[in-house]
Amino acid sequence: MNYYDIYKLVKSEDLNHHGTLFAGRMSEWFVESCFITTAIEYKHPENLVCVKVQELNFYTPIRKGDIIHIQSKICLLGKTSLTVYGKVTRNNDEKVLVDGYLTFVCIDENGCKMNHNLVMSPPTSEEDIKLEAKAKSFKK
Repeated sequence: MNYYDIYKLVKSEDLNHHGTLFAGRMSEWFVESCFITTAIEYKHPENLVCVKVQELNFYTPIRKGDIIHIQSKICLLGKTSLTVYGKVTRNNDEKVLVDGYLTFVCIDENGCKMNHNLVMSPPTSEEDIKLEAKAKSFKK
């Protein structure tokens, strides 16, 4: 699966008491980005719910005026679940500032899990192999 991209401008209202991006705002944007990725691939957003944030790692502060780039992609499929990896960079730099994994589940109109019937090719790149292995480690 491919990465999907979202960009955000960090404004004054997004900052915490330290003058850096509030973790709650970053979390909101991160979950939204991962949901959009999943919804685009699955094509039925009304049947998706986020059931778990496995990791959300903050490595470097993000400041007012930064333009952040959130990239996310599906890295593991279960029968009813889709696990997404996301990463955040800023100002066209490649250094990862935030990354993590979320899992979404497909549900029917009664809230019961249902198969998504998506198929994903086995990972071939070194990055995709690592992402899949990490996502699998959360299932233990």
